[in-house]
Amino acid sequence: MSQKKILRYFLEILSINQLKNINSEKEKLYVKKERILNHNLSKFLYREVGRDYSWTDRLSWTDQEWENLVSSTNYQLFTLYYNFDLAGYYEIIFDEDKNFEIAYLGIFKQYFGKKIGSFLLSSAIQNSFNQGAKRVWVHTCTLDHPNALKNYLARGMKIFKHEEINLIKGKITNILKI
Repeated sequence: MSQKKILRYFLEILSINQLKNINSEKEKLYVKKERILNHNLSKFLYREVGRDYSWTDRLSWTDQEWENLVSSTNYQLFTLYYNFDLAGYYEIIFDEDKNFEIAYLGIFKQYFGKKIGSFLLSSAIQNSFNQGAKRVWVHTCTLDHPNALKNYLARGMKIFKHEEINLIKGKITNILKI
């Protein structure tokens, strides 16, 4: 039986003043809030960006489940463009208490190493606070890109919880609070 131990980290930032922005080639980058949401775009981005990082929780979703997500008034999708080419995305899900979760964030492989992930995360945090967020939070794990946790910490986010997860055949079997 194949068992894998995964570390999952929960991070937050409580003020725009805590954000440590990144200098990048901003003239080549553009973040767009998708106003007309099509579940096929969300599904495509989730599958393509998450392919190498074991993003599996939505792979079995039906089109109706995807449609329910994107039609929720608490859901937002932002796409990132580099030189007018689609380069990545993030999703925001928020609640009535103004807690904004960066549910998913990532870029396509061909854009690695250009500080684009840092720019995208800064955008997600700024956009959340510009909409009145009291708290912006995210979770990441050791299955994600090796720079993910470093990026969150470098932008000013702080770990508020972490846990060890045991996976057997892709299913969580045990969560140990650390």
